[in-house]
Amino acid sequence: MAVSQTHLSALSPTVHKRRINRDLVIAIVALTPSIIAVAIFIYTFIAWTFYVSLANWNTSVVDYTFTGLGHWERMFNSFRFQMDLRNLALYALGFMSQCIVIGFLLASLLDQHIKGEAVFRTIFIFPFAVSAVVTGVAWRWLMRPDTGINLLFEQLGLGFLKSNWFSDPTFGILFVTIASSWQFSGYIMALYLAALRGIPAEVREAAQIDGCNTWNLYRHIIIPMLAPVTFTAIVLTGMGAIRVFDIVMVMSGTGQAFSTDMLATHMFEQMFTANRFSAAAVIGSFMIILSALLVVPYLLSVRKEQEQ
Repeated sequence: MAVSQTHLSALSPTVHKRRINRDLVIAIVALTPSIIAVAIFIYTFIAWTFYVSLANWNTSVVDYTFTGLGHWERMFNSFRFQMDLRNLALYALGFMSQCIVIGFLLASLLDQHIKGEAVFRTIFIFPFAVSAVVTGVAWRWLMRPDTGINLLFEQLGLGFLKSNWFSDPTFGILFVTIASSWQFSGYIMALYLAALRGIPAEVREAAQIDGCNTWNLYRHIIIPMLAPVTFTAIVLTGMGAIRVFDIVMVMSGTGQAFSTDMLATHMFEQMFTANRFSAAAVIGSFMIILSALLVVPYLLSVRKEQEQ
């Protein structure tokens, strides 16, 4: 028996190595189709989009003649694209701030273990399950000048609060963010609630023993501990702001003088209405660059946390 155990011990490194090699082969075989699909349908098409933005394809006839950065220069100098950038800044400011603040407040309230928590949690997260098109249609009716919210204000004697909402030529895009944040705040709430429930009770108890009130508890302990979740929320809402299309298209379209025009709606019209494929590729490439500015720092931070 002793000889047999010694023999098995001598063979165990070899058996372990073979098992690792077999697992590695299985992993490679399982992942290779996904890697190939991602390489073709994502990164290859991204590279193709950047190339088309440098070509002269502005009709229904395919033309890959290289023209350099001419389309980029014309796009950045165009009034509509400049309005898109302005609207993107306003939309991102309104959408991101509303989602993060409302989501955090709702999560903080639910974290108090209130009665009927499951019901309220379902109500708050339900809009996230609704299609953006349905959300846009509903909020378009609510924000009509003669119905919805304005009619409610008038009947309550609060006519001074009536507004043009998304039809406002200056800040109409900010009112569109109300509908968008209504739909997405529940998801951010779920992220914050999961993180709050992950904070050990000992941390709260120690802070209370030290005489820390609720405000200081959240300000100096809980909110800093939720920084990774807040970073995730910023990335998710920022990506949503960059690529928003359906809810804006349904509610207001491009608006008066492009007051509610966004990058995605501009790209859609350039490609499918005007057949200016190179111009559309410029906008798409610019959106990819903006997305990378959000995603790359996030991925680097996640990798740093995993290494630590």
